[in-house]
Amino acid sequence: MNILGVDYGTKNIGLAWCDTGIGVVLPFGIVGKQELPDVVKKENIDLVVIGLPIGLNGKENENTKRVKKFAEDLKEKMKAKIDFFDERFTSQQADRMEGGASRDEKSAMLVLESYLEMKKRK
Repeated sequence: MNILGVDYGTKNIGLAWCDTGIGVVLPFGIVGKQELPDVVKKENIDLVVIGLPIGLNGKENENTKRVKKFAEDLKEKMKAKIDFFDERFTSQQADRMEGGASRDEKSAMLVLESYLEMKKRK
């Protein structure tokens, strides 16, 4: 199964990719909002995991609503399933990561890695 991790920001959309048969999460670039459905189709993505910005208090906020609206719009343009994963603290973790990937890609990688770990435990 091809899974795409998404860190949706106001400026950039960071991507990470994983083939569950291989099990390694890799950075996959930065795209604009309009490009994402084409990437999903071209890369035969089965599942898109979007980082959901929940407040530190555990409640939804304006950013949460913005990301959910983005996901609704995206769902109309593609066939892949969409799931969400709490992205609290991923930007700070991404800043501490080494490597040549962008902060947005690293955040997407953390979202996808955490999502896959959670699924393994279930």
